[in-house]
Amino acid sequence: MTYEECFQSGKAVLERAGVQEAALDARLLLEYVCDTDRNTLLAHGEKEVLDSQAGAYESLIEKRARRIPLQHLTGVQEFMGLVFAVNEHVLIPRQDTEILVEEVLRELSDGSRILDMCTGSGCILISLLHFSNHCQGMGVDISGEALRTAEENAVRNGLFLEKAPWEEWGASWDLCGQEKAGICFLQSDLFASVKGKFEVIVSNPPYIPSAVLDTLMPEVREHEPRLALDGHEDGLYFYRKIISGSREHLTGGGRLFLEIGYDQGEAVKSLMEQKGFKDIVIVKDYGGLDRVVSGTLS
Repeated sequence: MTYEECFQSGKAVLERAGVQEAALDARLLLEYVCDTDRNTLLAHGEKEVLDSQAGAYESLIEKRARRIPLQHLTGVQEFMGLVFAVNEHVLIPRQDTEILVEEVLRELSDGSRILDMCTGSGCILISLLHFSNHCQGMGVDISGEALRTAEENAVRNGLFLEKAPWEEWGASWDLCGQEKAGICFLQSDLFASVKGKFEVIVSNPPYIPSAVLDTLMPEVREHEPRLALDGHEDGLYFYRKIISGSREHLTGGGRLFLEIGYDQGEAVKSLMEQKGFKDIVIVKDYGGLDRVVSGTLS
């Protein structure tokens, strides 16, 4: 089979399965299997693929038709221009979450200590450390499997993975003589095991109301961790916990940044006001929907 024949066959299978962006996914899987790029496929569509490649492609198309996420088939997802390993233990990084990272970077001072609550793949914290100067950070998650993925991603993206507890190195990172940004991870039920204070706390917590979960696309409801999605009855459970707990772990004047659902801006702003935060801002995403709420600890 040629590149073009493989692509057309794969696209047809995905279209019949109801996969959104069937053509895009068919092309990306063909690029992945053949270790090539879009331009090569366009310019040399008549080129024959190896039998082994055709077989591997057919297998991946069949899995994608069963609504297994594309990123679980390739094992990676790009985020903020970096590449992150993903699997069934972590939420696949979304482009909308880049808004959260960009908002933090706008205000982030050199040398800041950052806490990423519900870190998952680590994409938020790792991106912040990659694009900032002399900062260090700790990622917290209740899932040990997620933290192992985050550690892999930290090393993949050139950070110094510190195995010692944060309280042993976080406050004296300048003295460590490391050229790479320092990062560590902690398994904890929210703030239960967290020690120390931070200039910035950031989080993309589970925020989907429990009753909505079963209405999500099969790729999400069947293949991404429910633990990373379920915001309990009203979707605000983790915001209440994080906003309250962050008061003990932010420095004076420290900033809290939260990703939110499209209809949660005012509710989360109100929760922050109730806990004494000031200078609260709601930021919209590129689609004009509420995406980030931030505030300063007074």
